[in-house]
Amino acid sequence: MSARNRTREVSAAKAEALVKTDALRARRRRITQTVVPGDHIERASNRDHRVLFVVSEMADYIKAGGLGDVAASLPRALRDRADMRVLIPGYREVLERTGPIQVIGQTPAHAALPACVIAHTVLDDGLPVYVLICPELYERDGSPYVDAAGEPWTDNAVRFATLSRAAAVIAAGEAGMDWTPGLLHLNDWPCALAAAYVRWSGSKASCLLTIHNLAYQGLFPASLAADLGIAEAQREALDFHGQLSFLRGGIVHADQVNTVSISYAAQITAPAEGCGLDRLLSRRAALGHLSGIVNGIDSSWDPRTDHHLPVHFSVQSCEGRDHNARHVRRAFGLPESRGPLFAVVSRLVHQKGLDLTCDVAPQIVAAGGQLVIIGGGEPQIEAQVRELARRYPGSVSAYIGFDETLARRMFAGADFLLMPSRFEPCGLSQMYAQRFGCLPIAHATGGLIDTVDDGVTGFLFNGAEADALRRCVQRAFRTFRQSGLMAAMRRAAMLRPSGWDIAGTHYLDLYQRTTEARA
Repeated sequence: MSARNRTREVSAAKAEALVKTDALRARRRRITQTVVPGDHIERASNRDHRVLFVVSEMADYIKAGGLGDVAASLPRALRDRADMRVLIPGYREVLERTGPIQVIGQTPAHAALPACVIAHTVLDDGLPVYVLICPELYERDGSPYVDAAGEPWTDNAVRFATLSRAAAVIAAGEAGMDWTPGLLHLNDWPCALAAAYVRWSGSKASCLLTIHNLAYQGLFPASLAADLGIAEAQREALDFHGQLSFLRGGIVHADQVNTVSISYAAQITAPAEGCGLDRLLSRRAALGHLSGIVNGIDSSWDPRTDHHLPVHFSVQSCEGRDHNARHVRRAFGLPESRGPLFAVVSRLVHQKGLDLTCDVAPQIVAAGGQLVIIGGGEPQIEAQVRELARRYPGSVSAYIGFDETLARRMFAGADFLLMPSRFEPCGLSQMYAQRFGCLPIAHATGGLIDTVDDGVTGFLFNGAEADALRRCVQRAFRTFRQSGLMAAMRRAAMLRPSGWDIAGTHYLDLYQRTTEARA
Protein backbone atom coordinates (compact mmCIF):
# COMPACT_ATOMS: atom_id res chain seq x y z
CA MET A 1 0.00 0.00 0.00
CA SER A 2 1.35 3.41 -0.94
CA ALA A 3 1.98 6.15 1.62
CA ARG A 4 -0.73 8.23 -0.06
CA ASN A 5 -3.30 5.43 0.31
CA ARG A 6 -2.31 4.89 3.93
CA THR A 7 -2.78 8.61 4.56
CA ARG A 8 -6.20 8.48 2.95
CA GLU A 9 -7.19 5.52 5.14
CA VAL A 10 -6.03 7.28 8.30
CA SER A 11 -7.82 10.48 7.29
CA ALA A 12 -11.00 8.54 6.57
CA ALA A 13 -10.77 6.80 9.94
CA LYS A 14 -10.28 10.13 11.69
CA ALA A 15 -13.23 11.63 9.83
CA GLU A 16 -15.44 8.69 10.80
CA ALA A 17 -14.35 9.02 14.43
CA LEU A 18 -15.19 12.74 14.37
CA VAL A 19 -18.64 12.05 12.91
CA LYS A 20 -19.32 9.47 15.63
CA THR A 21 -18.03 11.86 18.29
CA ASP A 22 -20.26 14.69 17.06
CA ALA A 23 -23.29 12.39 17.04
CA LEU A 24 -22.52 11.26 20.59
CA ARG A 25 -22.14 14.86 21.75
CA ALA A 26 -25.56 15.69 20.31
CA ARG A 27 -27.20 12.76 22.12
CA ARG A 28 -25.17 13.55 25.26
CA ARG A 29 -26.50 17.13 25.33
CA ARG A 30 -30.02 15.75 25.33
CA ILE A 31 -29.18 13.39 28.19
CA THR A 32 -27.26 15.88 30.33
CA GLN A 33 -30.18 18.28 30.24
CA THR A 34 -32.06 15.76 32.37
CA VAL A 35 -29.37 15.78 35.07
CA VAL A 36 -29.79 18.74 37.38
CA PRO A 37 -26.42 19.96 38.74
CA GLY A 38 -27.65 19.82 42.31
CA ASP A 39 -27.77 23.55 43.10
CA HIS A 40 -31.25 23.12 44.56
CA ILE A 41 -30.55 19.81 46.24
CA GLU A 42 -31.68 21.06 49.66
CA ARG A 43 -35.24 20.16 48.83
CA ALA A 44 -34.17 16.52 48.59
CA SER A 45 -31.58 16.53 51.35
CA ASN A 46 -33.75 15.13 54.10
CA ARG A 47 -34.88 11.79 55.41
CA ASP A 48 -38.41 12.21 54.09
CA HIS A 49 -37.35 9.97 51.20
CA ARG A 50 -38.03 6.36 52.20
CA VAL A 51 -36.01 4.34 49.69
CA LEU A 52 -35.79 0.57 49.29
CA PHE A 53 -32.59 -0.17 47.37
CA VAL A 54 -33.31 -3.48 45.63
CA VAL A 55 -30.26 -5.38 44.44
CA SER A 56 -29.11 -8.89 43.53
CA GLU A 57 -25.61 -8.60 45.02
CA MET A 58 -23.81 -6.52 47.63
CA ALA A 59 -20.08 -6.59 48.34
CA ASP A 60 -20.68 -6.90 52.10
CA TYR A 61 -22.03 -10.38 51.43
CA ILE A 62 -21.49 -11.55 47.87
CA LYS A 63 -20.10 -9.88 44.75
CA ALA A 64 -20.08 -10.91 41.10
CA GLY A 65 -19.13 -7.55 39.59
CA GLY A 66 -19.11 -3.79 39.99
CA LEU A 67 -22.78 -3.76 40.94
CA GLY A 68 -21.82 -5.33 44.26
CA ASP A 69 -19.48 -2.42 45.00
CA VAL A 70 -22.14 0.15 44.10
CA ALA A 71 -24.70 -1.59 46.30
CA ALA A 72 -22.29 -1.49 49.23
CA SER A 73 -21.43 2.19 48.74
CA LEU A 74 -24.38 4.20 47.41
CA PRO A 75 -26.92 3.44 50.17
CA ARG A 76 -24.29 4.32 52.75
CA ALA A 77 -23.48 7.58 50.96
CA LEU A 78 -27.16 8.55 51.10
CA ARG A 79 -28.30 7.24 54.48
CA ASP A 80 -27.68 10.53 56.31
CA ARG A 81 -29.91 12.33 53.80
CA ALA A 82 -32.56 9.70 53.11
CA ASP A 83 -34.10 6.71 54.88
CA MET A 84 -32.18 4.05 52.94
CA ARG A 85 -32.78 0.32 53.31
CA VAL A 86 -31.51 -2.55 51.17
CA LEU A 87 -33.38 -5.64 49.95
CA ILE A 88 -31.23 -8.60 48.86
CA PRO A 89 -31.95 -12.32 48.30
CA GLY A 90 -31.04 -14.65 51.14
CA TYR A 91 -28.15 -16.39 49.45
CA ARG A 92 -26.18 -18.82 51.59
CA GLU A 93 -23.33 -16.29 51.82
CA VAL A 94 -25.72 -13.61 53.04
CA LEU A 95 -27.13 -15.80 55.80
CA GLU A 96 -23.64 -16.95 56.84
CA ARG A 97 -22.21 -13.43 57.04
CA THR A 98 -25.10 -11.53 58.50
CA GLY A 99 -25.45 -10.67 62.16
CA PRO A 100 -28.55 -11.20 64.29
CA ILE A 101 -31.59 -11.55 62.04
CA GLN A 102 -35.28 -11.05 62.81
CA VAL A 103 -38.29 -12.14 60.76
CA ILE A 104 -40.49 -9.10 60.18
CA GLY A 105 -42.74 -9.96 57.25
CA GLN A 106 -43.63 -12.25 54.40
CA THR A 107 -44.71 -12.24 50.78
CA PRO A 108 -47.50 -14.52 49.55
CA ALA A 109 -47.17 -16.99 46.72
CA HIS A 110 -48.09 -15.57 43.33
CA ALA A 111 -48.63 -17.78 40.26
CA ALA A 112 -45.56 -20.07 40.34
CA LEU A 113 -43.59 -17.68 42.56
CA PRO A 114 -43.21 -19.14 46.06
CA ALA A 115 -44.04 -17.44 49.33
CA CYS A 116 -41.02 -15.91 51.08
CA VAL A 117 -40.05 -14.70 54.53
CA ILE A 118 -38.58 -11.22 54.98
CA ALA A 119 -35.94 -10.88 57.68
CA HIS A 120 -34.25 -7.76 59.01
CA THR A 121 -30.65 -7.18 60.01
CA VAL A 122 -28.42 -4.17 60.56
CA LEU A 123 -24.86 -3.89 59.29
CA ASP A 124 -22.10 -2.77 61.65
CA ASP A 125 -22.37 0.85 60.52
CA GLY A 126 -26.13 0.91 61.05
CA LEU A 127 -27.38 0.35 57.48
CA PRO A 128 -30.66 -1.64 57.59
CA VAL A 129 -30.87 -4.67 55.29
CA TYR A 130 -33.91 -6.78 54.45
CA VAL A 131 -33.12 -10.36 53.48
CA LEU A 132 -35.59 -12.26 51.29
CA ILE A 133 -35.48 -15.82 52.60
CA CYS A 134 -36.51 -18.64 50.28
CA PRO A 135 -34.13 -21.61 50.61
CA GLU A 136 -35.35 -23.37 47.46
CA LEU A 137 -34.39 -20.36 45.33
CA TYR A 138 -31.35 -18.81 46.94
CA GLU A 139 -29.48 -21.16 49.29
CA ARG A 140 -27.23 -23.00 46.84
CA ASP A 141 -23.59 -23.13 45.74
CA GLY A 142 -22.48 -20.80 42.96
CA SER A 143 -22.80 -17.10 42.23
CA PRO A 144 -26.06 -15.14 42.31
CA TYR A 145 -26.55 -15.80 38.59
CA VAL A 146 -24.68 -18.97 37.59
CA ASP A 147 -23.95 -22.40 39.01
CA ALA A 148 -20.54 -23.83 39.90
CA ALA A 149 -19.99 -24.73 36.23
CA GLY A 150 -20.64 -21.16 35.13
CA GLU A 151 -24.04 -21.90 33.59
CA PRO A 152 -27.03 -19.64 34.33
CA TRP A 153 -29.39 -21.12 36.89
CA THR A 154 -32.27 -22.72 34.98
CA ASP A 155 -34.81 -21.10 37.31
CA ASN A 156 -33.39 -17.57 37.17
CA ALA A 157 -36.69 -16.23 35.84
CA VAL A 158 -38.50 -17.42 38.96
CA ARG A 159 -35.64 -16.48 41.31
CA PHE A 160 -35.50 -12.85 40.25
CA ALA A 161 -39.19 -12.42 39.51
CA THR A 162 -39.68 -13.48 43.14
CA LEU A 163 -37.24 -10.78 44.27
CA SER A 164 -39.00 -8.19 42.10
CA ARG A 165 -42.44 -9.25 43.29
CA ALA A 166 -41.29 -9.05 46.92
CA ALA A 167 -40.13 -5.46 46.39
CA ALA A 168 -43.53 -4.58 44.91
CA VAL A 169 -45.37 -6.22 47.82
CA ILE A 170 -43.27 -4.29 50.34
CA ALA A 171 -43.90 -1.05 48.43
CA ALA A 172 -47.64 -1.71 48.51
CA GLY A 173 -47.54 -2.13 52.30
CA GLU A 174 -48.74 -5.72 52.01
CA ALA A 175 -45.77 -7.56 53.54
CA GLY A 176 -46.85 -7.11 57.17
CA MET A 177 -43.95 -4.75 57.91
CA ASP A 178 -44.06 -1.52 59.91
CA TRP A 179 -42.11 0.38 57.23
CA THR A 180 -43.17 1.13 53.67
CA PRO A 181 -40.92 2.75 51.06
CA GLY A 182 -42.11 5.60 48.92
CA LEU A 183 -39.56 4.80 46.24
CA LEU A 184 -38.00 1.61 44.90
CA HIS A 185 -34.46 2.00 43.54
CA LEU A 186 -34.09 -1.00 41.23
CA ASN A 187 -30.76 -2.19 39.86
CA ASP A 188 -30.36 -4.00 36.54
CA TRP A 189 -32.49 -6.77 35.10
CA PRO A 190 -32.75 -9.00 38.21
CA CYS A 191 -34.82 -6.29 39.94
CA ALA A 192 -36.32 -4.48 36.93
CA LEU A 193 -39.56 -6.45 36.85
CA ALA A 194 -40.51 -4.85 40.18
CA ALA A 195 -41.47 -1.67 38.30
CA ALA A 196 -43.95 -3.68 36.24
CA TYR A 197 -45.40 -5.48 39.28
CA VAL A 198 -45.83 -2.11 41.01
CA ARG A 199 -47.74 -0.64 38.07
CA TRP A 200 -49.89 -3.72 37.55
CA SER A 201 -50.86 -3.72 41.24
CA GLY A 202 -51.96 -0.08 41.18
CA SER A 203 -49.47 0.85 43.91
CA LYS A 204 -48.52 4.51 44.17
CA ALA A 205 -44.85 3.79 44.90
CA SER A 206 -42.30 5.50 42.65
CA CYS A 207 -39.73 3.44 40.75
CA LEU A 208 -36.23 4.38 39.62
CA LEU A 209 -34.39 1.84 37.46
CA THR A 210 -30.60 2.06 37.23
CA ILE A 211 -29.06 0.27 34.26
CA HIS A 212 -25.53 -0.83 35.11
CA ASN A 213 -25.07 -2.82 31.89
CA LEU A 214 -27.65 -2.86 29.10
CA ALA A 215 -26.08 -5.95 27.53
CA TYR A 216 -27.64 -8.10 30.25
CA GLN A 217 -31.40 -7.95 29.77
CA GLY A 218 -32.76 -10.96 31.62
CA LEU A 219 -34.21 -12.77 28.59
CA PHE A 220 -36.49 -15.75 29.17
CA PRO A 221 -38.97 -17.83 27.14
CA ALA A 222 -42.37 -16.19 26.67
CA SER A 223 -43.93 -19.48 27.78
CA LEU A 224 -42.94 -18.61 31.37
CA ALA A 225 -45.22 -15.56 31.51
CA ALA A 226 -48.08 -17.29 33.32
CA ASP A 227 -45.68 -18.78 35.88
CA LEU A 228 -44.43 -15.27 36.64
CA GLY A 229 -47.93 -13.87 37.07
CA ILE A 230 -47.83 -11.91 33.82
CA ALA A 231 -51.21 -11.69 32.11
CA GLU A 232 -51.61 -11.88 28.34
CA ALA A 233 -52.36 -8.16 28.09
CA GLN A 234 -49.21 -7.32 30.06
CA ARG A 235 -46.73 -9.24 27.94
CA GLU A 236 -46.23 -6.61 25.24
CA ALA A 237 -44.23 -4.37 27.59
CA LEU A 238 -41.73 -7.20 28.12
CA ASP A 239 -41.64 -8.56 24.58
CA PHE A 240 -38.19 -8.65 22.99
CA HIS A 241 -38.25 -10.59 19.72
CA GLY A 242 -40.57 -13.21 21.14
CA GLN A 243 -38.87 -13.47 24.52
CA LEU A 244 -39.58 -11.86 27.87
CA SER A 245 -37.09 -9.13 28.75
CA PHE A 246 -37.13 -8.22 32.44
CA LEU A 247 -35.05 -5.14 31.69
CA ARG A 248 -37.42 -3.93 28.97
CA GLY A 249 -40.33 -4.31 31.36
CA GLY A 250 -38.49 -2.15 33.87
CA ILE A 251 -37.61 0.52 31.31
CA VAL A 252 -41.24 0.73 30.17
CA HIS A 253 -42.77 0.93 33.65
CA ALA A 254 -40.20 2.81 35.79
CA ASP A 255 -40.90 6.49 36.44
CA GLN A 256 -37.26 7.36 35.78
CA VAL A 257 -34.37 5.42 34.23
CA ASN A 258 -30.70 6.21 34.65
CA THR A 259 -27.38 4.71 33.71
CA VAL A 260 -24.05 4.87 35.50
CA SER A 261 -22.49 7.55 33.30
CA ILE A 262 -23.69 10.41 31.13
CA SER A 263 -21.93 9.24 27.97
CA TYR A 264 -23.30 5.70 28.29
CA ALA A 265 -26.81 7.11 28.65
CA ALA A 266 -26.29 8.90 25.35
CA GLN A 267 -24.72 5.93 23.60
CA ILE A 268 -27.53 3.49 24.38
CA THR A 269 -30.05 5.68 22.56
CA ALA A 270 -28.26 4.79 19.30
CA PRO A 271 -28.48 1.40 17.54
CA ALA A 272 -24.77 0.58 17.87
CA GLU A 273 -24.93 0.22 21.65
CA GLY A 274 -28.66 0.18 22.32
CA CYS A 275 -28.84 -3.63 22.36
CA GLY A 276 -32.15 -3.49 20.52
CA LEU A 277 -33.69 -1.13 23.08
CA ASP A 278 -32.40 2.14 21.60
CA ARG A 279 -35.78 3.31 20.27
CA LEU A 280 -37.46 2.75 23.62
CA LEU A 281 -34.63 4.50 25.42
CA SER A 282 -34.71 7.39 22.95
CA ARG A 283 -38.41 7.90 23.68
CA ARG A 284 -37.72 7.94 27.40
CA ALA A 285 -34.86 10.39 26.90
CA ALA A 286 -37.08 12.69 24.84
CA LEU A 287 -39.52 12.81 27.76
CA GLY A 288 -36.73 13.67 30.21
CA HIS A 289 -36.91 10.22 31.80
CA LEU A 290 -33.36 9.03 31.01
CA SER A 291 -30.28 10.41 32.74
CA GLY A 292 -26.71 9.50 33.57
CA ILE A 293 -24.93 9.66 36.92
CA VAL A 294 -21.28 8.63 37.13
CA ASN A 295 -20.52 6.08 39.84
CA GLY A 296 -18.22 6.97 42.70
CA ILE A 297 -15.67 4.93 44.64
CA ASP A 298 -15.57 4.56 48.39
CA SER A 299 -13.11 6.03 50.85
CA SER A 300 -11.17 2.77 51.32
CA TRP A 301 -9.37 3.65 48.08
CA ASP A 302 -6.91 5.95 49.78
CA PRO A 303 -3.16 5.40 49.27
CA ARG A 304 -2.48 7.11 52.61
CA THR A 305 -4.36 4.52 54.64
CA ASP A 306 -5.16 1.41 52.55
CA HIS A 307 -4.12 -1.55 54.69
CA HIS A 308 -3.48 -3.69 51.59
CA LEU A 309 -0.47 -1.60 50.57
CA PRO A 310 3.06 -2.40 51.77
CA VAL A 311 3.95 1.30 51.67
CA HIS A 312 1.59 4.25 51.91
CA PHE A 313 1.95 7.46 49.90
CA SER A 314 0.08 10.64 49.06
CA VAL A 315 -0.30 13.34 46.44
CA GLN A 316 2.36 15.36 48.23
CA SER A 317 4.80 12.44 48.50
CA CYS A 318 4.63 9.68 45.88
CA GLU A 319 7.91 7.95 46.71
CA GLY A 320 5.97 5.04 48.15
CA ARG A 321 4.76 4.12 44.68
CA ASP A 322 8.25 2.90 43.76
CA HIS A 323 8.23 0.55 46.76
CA ASN A 324 4.80 -0.76 45.80
CA ALA A 325 6.01 -1.31 42.23
CA ARG A 326 8.85 -3.46 43.56
CA HIS A 327 6.37 -5.54 45.55
CA VAL A 328 4.20 -6.00 42.45
CA ARG A 329 7.14 -7.08 40.29
CA ARG A 330 8.26 -9.49 42.99
CA ALA A 331 4.75 -10.93 43.35
CA PHE A 332 4.58 -11.57 39.60
CA GLY A 333 8.12 -12.91 39.36
CA LEU A 334 9.40 -10.04 37.23
CA PRO A 335 12.88 -8.50 37.55
CA GLU A 336 13.48 -4.92 38.59
CA SER A 337 13.23 -2.46 35.71
CA ARG A 338 13.58 1.25 35.05
CA GLY A 339 10.89 1.04 32.37
CA PRO A 340 7.16 1.63 32.86
CA LEU A 341 4.93 -0.98 34.44
CA PHE A 342 1.59 -1.57 32.69
CA ALA A 343 -1.28 -3.34 34.45
CA VAL A 344 -4.56 -5.01 33.57
CA VAL A 345 -7.10 -5.54 36.36
CA SER A 346 -10.15 -6.89 34.62
CA ARG A 347 -12.50 -9.71 33.86
CA LEU A 348 -10.95 -11.58 30.95
CA VAL A 349 -13.89 -11.28 28.56
CA HIS A 350 -14.37 -9.99 25.02
CA GLN A 351 -16.06 -6.79 26.22
CA LYS A 352 -12.89 -5.74 28.05
CA GLY A 353 -10.73 -5.82 24.92
CA LEU A 354 -8.08 -8.22 26.24
CA ASP A 355 -7.42 -9.38 22.68
CA LEU A 356 -6.27 -5.82 21.91
CA THR A 357 -3.99 -5.88 24.94
CA CYS A 358 -2.45 -9.15 23.74
CA ASP A 359 -1.90 -7.63 20.29
CA VAL A 360 -0.10 -4.60 21.74
CA ALA A 361 1.92 -6.43 24.41
CA PRO A 362 4.89 -7.14 22.07
CA GLN A 363 5.29 -3.39 21.50
CA ILE A 364 5.26 -2.75 25.26
CA VAL A 365 7.96 -5.36 25.78
CA ALA A 366 10.07 -4.16 22.83
CA ALA A 367 10.01 -0.60 24.18
CA GLY A 368 11.26 -1.69 27.59
CA GLY A 369 7.98 -1.94 29.47
CA GLN A 370 6.55 -4.73 31.59
CA LEU A 371 2.96 -5.97 31.79
CA VAL A 372 1.14 -7.62 34.70
CA ILE A 373 -2.38 -9.02 34.36
CA ILE A 374 -4.89 -10.19 36.95
CA GLY A 375 -8.36 -11.54 36.23
CA GLY A 376 -10.40 -14.50 35.13
CA GLY A 377 -13.16 -15.11 32.64
CA GLU A 378 -13.54 -16.71 29.22
CA PRO A 379 -11.31 -19.79 28.80
CA GLN A 380 -10.12 -18.70 25.34
CA ILE A 381 -8.94 -15.33 26.61
CA GLU A 382 -7.37 -16.88 29.70
CA ALA A 383 -5.41 -19.15 27.36
CA GLN A 384 -4.28 -16.13 25.29
CA VAL A 385 -3.03 -14.41 28.43
CA ARG A 386 -1.16 -17.51 29.62
CA GLU A 387 0.49 -17.86 26.21
CA LEU A 388 1.52 -14.21 26.30
CA ALA A 389 3.22 -14.69 29.67
CA ARG A 390 4.93 -17.86 28.42
CA ARG A 391 6.23 -16.06 25.32
CA TYR A 392 7.67 -13.10 27.25
CA PRO A 393 9.09 -14.37 30.56
CA GLY A 394 10.56 -11.57 32.61
CA SER A 395 8.39 -9.01 30.84
CA VAL A 396 4.81 -10.29 31.04
CA SER A 397 3.22 -12.14 33.94
CA ALA A 398 -0.37 -13.08 34.75
CA TYR A 399 -2.44 -14.23 37.70
CA ILE A 400 -5.58 -16.04 36.51
CA GLY A 401 -8.18 -15.43 39.19
CA PHE A 402 -8.62 -12.54 41.55
CA ASP A 403 -6.88 -11.36 44.69
CA GLU A 404 -8.03 -8.09 46.27
CA THR A 405 -4.72 -7.32 47.92
CA LEU A 406 -2.70 -7.96 44.79
CA ALA A 407 -5.11 -5.91 42.65
CA ARG A 408 -4.86 -2.90 44.96
CA ARG A 409 -1.08 -3.14 45.00
CA MET A 410 -1.10 -3.17 41.19
CA PHE A 411 -3.03 0.11 41.14
CA ALA A 412 -0.55 1.51 43.67
CA GLY A 413 2.58 0.37 41.84
CA ALA A 414 1.85 0.33 38.11
CA ASP A 415 2.43 3.41 35.99
CA PHE A 416 -0.37 2.74 33.51
CA LEU A 417 -3.65 0.79 33.54
CA LEU A 418 -4.82 -0.67 30.22
CA MET A 419 -8.61 -0.45 29.70
CA PRO A 420 -9.37 -1.02 26.00
CA SER A 421 -13.00 -1.94 26.73
CA ARG A 422 -15.26 -2.22 23.70
CA PHE A 423 -18.00 -0.66 25.80
CA GLU A 424 -18.00 0.43 29.42
CA PRO A 425 -21.18 1.67 31.13
CA CYS A 426 -19.08 3.36 33.82
CA GLY A 427 -16.03 1.42 34.88
CA LEU A 428 -14.51 1.56 38.35
CA SER A 429 -10.96 0.38 37.72
CA GLN A 430 -9.94 3.61 36.02
CA MET A 431 -11.06 5.58 39.09
CA TYR A 432 -9.29 3.20 41.47
CA ALA A 433 -6.15 3.62 39.36
CA GLN A 434 -6.38 7.41 39.30
CA ARG A 435 -6.85 7.58 43.07
CA PHE A 436 -3.59 5.60 43.40
CA GLY A 437 -1.67 7.62 40.79
CA CYS A 438 -1.83 5.04 38.00
CA LEU A 439 -2.78 6.61 34.66
CA PRO A 440 -5.53 4.86 32.66
CA ILE A 441 -5.07 4.15 28.95
CA ALA A 442 -8.68 3.72 27.89
CA HIS A 443 -10.96 3.39 24.89
CA ALA A 444 -13.13 6.51 24.60
CA THR A 445 -16.48 4.93 25.37
CA GLY A 446 -19.17 5.22 28.04
CA GLY A 447 -18.02 6.16 31.51
CA LEU A 448 -14.39 6.19 30.44
CA ILE A 449 -15.13 9.39 28.50
CA ASP A 450 -16.64 10.96 31.61
CA THR A 451 -13.85 9.98 34.02
CA VAL A 452 -10.60 10.18 32.01
CA ASP A 453 -9.45 13.61 30.83
CA ASP A 454 -7.21 12.83 27.87
CA GLY A 455 -3.68 14.08 28.44
CA VAL A 456 -4.53 15.27 31.96
CA THR A 457 -5.66 12.34 34.12
CA GLY A 458 -4.98 9.58 31.62
CA PHE A 459 -5.10 8.75 27.93
CA LEU A 460 -8.04 8.06 25.60
CA PHE A 461 -8.09 6.52 22.15
CA ASN A 462 -10.91 6.31 19.60
CA GLY A 463 -11.92 3.03 18.03
CA ALA A 464 -11.53 -0.36 19.71
CA GLU A 465 -8.67 -1.42 17.44
CA ALA A 466 -5.14 -2.58 18.16
CA ASP A 467 -3.54 0.21 16.10
CA ALA A 468 -5.42 2.88 18.06
CA LEU A 469 -4.36 1.32 21.36
CA ARG A 470 -0.80 1.00 20.07
CA ARG A 471 -0.61 4.72 19.29
CA CYS A 472 -1.98 5.53 22.74
CA VAL A 473 0.63 3.31 24.38
CA GLN A 474 3.30 5.20 22.44
CA ARG A 475 1.96 8.44 23.93
CA ALA A 476 2.22 6.88 27.37
CA PHE A 477 5.87 5.93 26.78
CA ARG A 478 6.66 9.48 25.66
CA THR A 479 4.98 10.86 28.77
CA PHE A 480 6.86 8.42 31.01
CA ARG A 481 10.16 9.74 29.65
CA GLN A 482 9.15 13.30 30.63
CA SER A 483 9.30 13.06 34.42
CA GLY A 484 7.78 16.48 34.99
CA LEU A 485 4.77 15.79 32.79
CA MET A 486 4.34 12.32 34.27
CA ALA A 487 4.35 13.73 37.80
CA ALA A 488 1.86 16.44 36.87
CA MET A 489 -0.56 13.95 35.30
CA ARG A 490 -0.20 11.59 38.24
CA ARG A 491 -1.03 14.42 40.62
CA ALA A 492 -4.04 15.51 38.53
CA ALA A 493 -5.34 11.94 38.48
CA MET A 494 -5.00 11.54 42.25
CA LEU A 495 -6.81 14.83 42.86
CA ARG A 496 -9.72 14.06 40.52
CA PRO A 497 -12.98 14.09 42.55
CA SER A 498 -14.44 10.58 42.49
CA GLY A 499 -16.14 10.04 45.84
CA TRP A 500 -19.75 9.02 46.29
CA ASP A 501 -20.70 12.43 47.70
CA ILE A 502 -21.01 13.88 44.19
CA ALA A 503 -22.99 10.95 42.79
CA GLY A 504 -25.08 10.85 45.96
CA THR A 505 -26.14 14.46 45.50
CA HIS A 506 -27.31 13.72 41.97
CA TYR A 507 -29.18 10.60 43.11
CA LEU A 508 -31.00 12.59 45.78
CA ASP A 509 -32.19 15.02 43.14
CA LEU A 510 -33.21 12.14 40.90
CA TYR A 511 -35.15 10.59 43.80
CA GLN A 512 -37.00 13.88 44.16
CA ARG A 513 -37.87 14.04 40.47
CA THR A 514 -38.88 10.37 40.44
CA THR A 515 -41.24 10.95 43.35
CA GLU A 516 -42.68 14.09 41.77
CA ALA A 517 -43.39 12.15 38.58
CA ARG A 518 -45.85 9.99 40.55
CA ALA A 519 -47.41 12.84 42.54
